[in-house]
Amino acid sequence: MKLVLLGPPGAGKGTLAEKLARKYEIPAISTGDLFRKTAASGSDLGKELKAIMQRGELVPDTLTISVVRDRLSNEDAGRGYLLDGFPRTIQQAEALSGFAALNHVLNLVISDDAIIERLSGRRICPQCGEIYHIKYMPPKVDNRCDNDGADLTIRDDDKIEAIKNRLKVYKKQTEPLIEYYRNTGLLKDLDASLKPEGVLARAIETLGH
Repeated sequence: MKLVLLGPPGAGKGTLAEKLARKYEIPAISTGDLFRKTAASGSDLGKELKAIMQRGELVPDTLTISVVRDRLSNEDAGRGYLLDGFPRTIQQAEALSGFAALNHVLNLVISDDAIIERLSGRRICPQCGEIYHIKYMPPKVDNRCDNDGADLTIRDDDKIEAIKNRLKVYKKQTEPLIEYYRNTGLLKDLDASLKPEGVLARAIETLGH
């Protein structure tokens, strides 16, 4: 099964991708994760990517397409995969169609206000990577990781101004993909305001198995 998840930042694509990947035994491929690993490498490209992401902007199409094509050539993607965060533009979608045949495109739908509440409240442990939310999944001790006691941090792109900029960029550059994939007959809308279990159940029902 070859899937694409669409939706604004904070819609829950990463959580749904992880659960669907486990169910269908396919890799969940997140361009955000791929970019963050590169950004943390300290290379010239990594520094460029880090600056782009801190501004809440999109990585250039040509670079993104190259990274994804290379990842899909790995052996674990041979029986299928789930793409989270790619494609983001019509150019990327057209490029993807040249080296991948999709089965479904799931579009997560949620309001801007809900997204801002979700993302601005997110906290991450810099040591173990555990993710918390000050309202929905708070740590046992305020601002400290349950696992190792490290001080929790806020990602630069989870700060309110960066979130608003990410949403603005999404609406301008990525929303046209919804119409693009709707015209192909591949796209199905999912209510992303539900709890993760509810979104997963709706997704499985939509996929048909």
